[in-house]
Amino acid sequence: MRRVTAFSCEGETLLGSLDEAPGATGLLIVSGGNEPRFGAHRGMALLAARVAAAGWPVFRFDRRGVGDSPGENGGWSASAPDIAAAVETFRREAPHVARLVGCGNCDAATALALFGGAVDALVLANPWVVERDGDLPPPAAIRARYADKLRNPREWWRLLRGGVDLRKLFKGLRAVAAPTREQPLALLFAAALQGRDTTVVLARGDATAIAYADAVKGLGVEAPVVWVETDSHSFARAGDMAVMEGVLVDALAKAGRHANKSRDVGQVG
Repeated sequence: MRRVTAFSCEGETLLGSLDEAPGATGLLIVSGGNEPRFGAHRGMALLAARVAAAGWPVFRFDRRGVGDSPGENGGWSASAPDIAAAVETFRREAPHVARLVGCGNCDAATALALFGGAVDALVLANPWVVERDGDLPPPAAIRARYADKLRNPREWWRLLRGGVDLRKLFKGLRAVAAPTREQPLALLFAAALQGRDTTVVLARGDATAIAYADAVKGLGVEAPVVWVETDSHSFARAGDMAVMEGVLVDALAKAGRHANKSRDVGQVG
């Protein structure tokens, strides 16, 4: 059963949705960008229903200034109080839940990595760790796109026939040729994941995912990566949700096993 609950955060009243289930491990879903808790194409609402049907309670919420929650929208970087309030509310509304797994896509993944210290495990999809320069995708994504085009004979034919916007092409080439800048956000993200039980999910054809994979090279991020064969940033293509559901159920089951081991150790001690 799904029910809506209201909770306080720094003087505002936020709204969240709890999909009830008997499991002792719960899933906290944090929305990315300015999307409400339903997610793109109602994806998060549908995913929550599927995970709850498998036996795990799920809590979603609208941060301040987004969806049904009033207040000033400070973006993902100001969402630490919202996430903390949502964790507290989830535990209060589902007191049988002993451990929490946090899930977020794009900048919600980054927010969870940096601000989700009260969450026991993380599933982070297409983390946002590279700030864009103007309207262009990150250089790593541009390189990947050009590599695909160079392998396609049709693209060469388009170029020869004048079917390619040369100004756009040269703009992209300049971005790729520019010196690589240090990415402070990627450094913060990598540091935040040290010692955390984390799984990263990346959409194979998504620019944000490609940029993440490039930016964290050499930063010591040991989180396993699950690649999803899709170009949908929100995992909206046929079959994407089933993959995400499988990853989340595995993470919830793993967190539950850790909880059981901790209790066993406590009893022995």
